Amino acid sequence: MADDVVVIQPGDERAQKIARAMASQTANAVIQAFGSGPLTSSEVARRMAIPITTASYHIENLLDAGLLEVMETRWSEKGREVKVYGLANQVLIIAPPVSDLRSVLKKYTTLFAIVVFASLSLATFLPLLLPAPEMLPASRTAGGVGEEVTTLKSPVLDAAGGAPPVHDLVMGFFFGACAVLLALFVYEIYYWRRTSSRYRAAVKEEQEG
Repeated sequence: MADDVVVIQPGDERAQKIARAMASQTANAVIQAFGSGPLTSSEVARRMAIPITTASYHIENLLDAGLLEVMETRWSEKGREVKVYGLANQVLIIAPPVSDLRSVLKKYTTLFAIVVFASLSLATFLPLLLPAPEMLPASRTAGGVGEEVTTLKSPVLDAAGGAPPVHDLVMGFFFGACAVLLALFVYEIYYWRRTSSRYRAAVKEEQEG
């Protein structure tokens, strides 16, 4: 059973160290060499037929990344300290950052406030940007003697008797943005529940195993 369960997230310091340590085929071959048991740097160099400096370089990188650990220390016949390395007895779980429900709600509350502010801004500035509605003349007969008096009618509404165009644009933007936010919110809640439950189950299984 693994001594420890380590959860790392893409992009964090531990993940970057692992990526650098495993960036070459030689590093991967060094890791495989430890599959048979603990080794010293010189033993790795002899087994892989590579210079001792190359073996030591990759071992130090793997040690810094936490993939190897010092198992014991020996003393050579010449009185030099010799370290014996082995694979770290751990389970690595790479998982995306898990946000709690409160942070998700806070994020979408902020986005909704931005949508409301943008809608109010559109309602304020669109009438200044769009051309003024045309006032249509209307004729009527006055006094019953054929005299025509011309007046101006208010701006014509749409054919269905609905709201003016500016109001339609603003409401269309508002409800469209709300629909997008709602879809993203539902997906993120689903993704959050799925990943958090999977993460908890994996950790529990490793701890019990």
